[in-house]
Amino acid sequence: MKSNNLNVLSPFGPRIAKCKIPKKIINFLNKEVEKITRSKKLFKKLDYSEKLVGKVNQEIKLNQKFINKYLKNFLFRIVSDYVERVVKKKIKKILILNVWVVRQFKNEYNPIHYHDGHISGVGYLKIPKFLNKEKRIHKKKLKTDGTIDFIYGSRNFLNKSIHNHYPKVSDIILFPNYLMHTAYPFSSNGERRSFSFNAKIDETIANVFKHE
Repeated sequence: MKSNNLNVLSPFGPRIAKCKIPKKIINFLNKEVEKITRSKKLFKKLDYSEKLVGKVNQEIKLNQKFINKYLKNFLFRIVSDYVERVVKKKIKKILILNVWVVRQFKNEYNPIHYHDGHISGVGYLKIPKFLNKEKRIHKKKLKTDGTIDFIYGSRNFLNKSIHNHYPKVSDIILFPNYLMHTAYPFSSNGERRSFSFNAKIDETIANVFKHE
């Protein structure tokens, strides 16, 4: 089944893709996060902050049972579509290495970093109301509060090194694991909630040097 709303972009070298998360998956994810944060024992068990670079207080790992039940098929479908549209090859397998949720609040941020695996993604579950207001006020300026930047190479004639995305609830962005990116802080109240994942695909497709 194809992802009709998936758009492959090429703002610079590596191609990224953007599409939408089904509402029912957003609901499942948000309910799971609320369940975990209500239980001190569960929250402590699934606390993922020491494994990640984010300067945020709440980063939560999702367990494999939840991933298999609610996310695996969706992630396989959009990753397959993404890879096929870019390299014209169909993947036969996908191994989800990890999925985690980031609850970002006032003045918290994610420094520039990259991921493991072959394909990574970030999807948005909650966005502070003020972000939409900021977008209207600063239409012609580089938007930073609560946004995400993808970074590759150096700015030059006919070449941009930064792709800035202003997140909306249900957005999900797919990108190669090595693509550096950063999530900016914001200065108002509210929660910016997202989930990220890393996945491995067929080595024969991901390893472009294998047959050279």
